[in-house]
Amino acid sequence: MRFLLVEDNADLSASVAARLGLDGHGVDCAATLAEAEGFLAVAVYDLILLDIMLPDGDGRDFLARHRRAERQTPVIVMTARSSVRDRVDALDTGADDYITKPFDFAELEARCRAVLRRRGGAAQILRSFADLTFDPMAATLTIGQETRDLRSREMRLLELFLNAPGRILSKEHLVDRLFSFSESVSDNAIEVYVGRLRKKLAGSRARIETVRGLGYRLTDG
Repeated sequence: MRFLLVEDNADLSASVAARLGLDGHGVDCAATLAEAEGFLAVAVYDLILLDIMLPDGDGRDFLARHRRAERQTPVIVMTARSSVRDRVDALDTGADDYITKPFDFAELEARCRAVLRRRGGAAQILRSFADLTFDPMAATLTIGQETRDLRSREMRLLELFLNAPGRILSKEHLVDRLFSFSESVSDNAIEVYVGRLRKKLAGSRARIETVRGLGYRLTDG
């Protein structure tokens, strides 16, 4: 999945992006609200991590504009402010969750998973297609009686296909959803990950077909 991190502390921003990157997420980092708006103008995100006190304004004003524009992207507010009033203000403005600095990375990851599950409903827990079952929480794929572990980007790629079975997904779309702007992605990166995922699907009716000149699609049989 692709996250937008709005945080002006460079060290914290780099640490959070690196940690989420280990889970296979692409993370774009904005140090100001203006940079965040620029990212939102050209990319679609699954989750926004938002600081409150930023060099060019209050993150809550950004959040209010985000909701007035009917943007549905979930938002987790990150701030050193810990009073009940601050938490209530953020949630009433439209935040999906709130975490107080300093925080443990494991807690941040858990809150991200929880928010995404709530937004995605039950489908975020177990996904089934053809004769396979995908468990995103355990990062496993089960075919028949055999369970196979998935690496982080294999898991994210499978999620994209399961969200649109039968639909052709272009390489450009897959790159956009799997990688951040700061990552250097070679022309055949998607081919490599699709190849790895196909190996994990061996023996299943589920197939990732190549549609020449257009991209890939997940089919049953």
